[in-house]
Amino acid sequence: MDDKIKNKSESMKGLFNSLSKINLFKKISFLSKLNFKHAKANIIYKIKGLRRDTRIAERVWKIVELSRNEDRPKTIDYIENIFEDFQELSGDRLSSDDKAITTGLGKINGKTVAIIGHNKGKDIKERIQYNFGMPNPSGYRKSRRIMELADRFNFPVITFIDTPGANPAIEAEDNGQASAIAKNIEFMFNLKVPAIVVLIGEGGSGGALALAIGNYIMMLENSTYSVISPEGCAAILWKDQTATKQAAAMLKLTAKDLLNFKIIDRIIHEPKGGAQNEPDRMIKILKENLIIALSKFEGLSGEDLKIQRADKFEALGFFEK
Repeated sequence: MDDKIKNKSESMKGLFNSLSKINLFKKISFLSKLNFKHAKANIIYKIKGLRRDTRIAERVWKIVELSRNEDRPKTIDYIENIFEDFQELSGDRLSSDDKAITTGLGKINGKTVAIIGHNKGKDIKERIQYNFGMPNPSGYRKSRRIMELADRFNFPVITFIDTPGANPAIEAEDNGQASAIAKNIEFMFNLKVPAIVVLIGEGGSGGALALAIGNYIMMLENSTYSVISPEGCAAILWKDQTATKQAAAMLKLTAKDLLNFKIIDRIIHEPKGGAQNEPDRMIKILKENLIIALSKFEGLSGEDLKIQRADKFEALGFFEK
């Protein structure tokens, strides 16, 4: 599999060379009676397979590009246009306020909810200020503080995922990045209120998972969710950036793939060409879906919600004896 990814162009070239040689051999008199039919059919079959893989990779890469489109509605756009009376809550009560994550309380359909979401920023100044949506440990600690508040006062939790991943810098690791993410994941499993998760752009690695342990997980049509970025996958496994598109296809990071694997519960279809083309319509569509999602868990006890959430994640994947 690795060789196929790394040497795709070379493989295609080699197959065409082999096909040319077969056609040349057939013209040589003392070889003309040999049967090249099966060899030729096998080569043509492999060429079609490589072309199919290339088409799939190109299609997946378009989704990756759309998920990163700078004009897509951001967490703050959804917050401002979906929730009433939003009150931002800042700081982790330990060190600082990480702008890469926005948290607060607001109302939707008359119901108070806790809102947590990655914040990439809308222009270069904001992107630098928000570290391009890559949170530090203080951001995850802030998130957990808001979830604790929601759990105490029985407010459903809604999270918006849009991050290439947690901040990988050495200072973030020194300040307890892994621990902060792990504690968030643990706490979300123990929430006694509904947790609704929406992937609105990129969903990168543990930086996304820290806010994604939900009773109901929705994903915008052109968003992504994976353990690593395609670039990182290509660099680590094959040390070849030209394999990035193929890596994206093999990561199965699209909404369609993840719905098939039952990792997410619903795909939210976007306006034609992507959410960035009709942001107001996209916001309206998402609001309707959030109201429906919240209604699914009305009347369930805290213990029922914990069990449902645990069962959902325990059912992921498969094993063979």
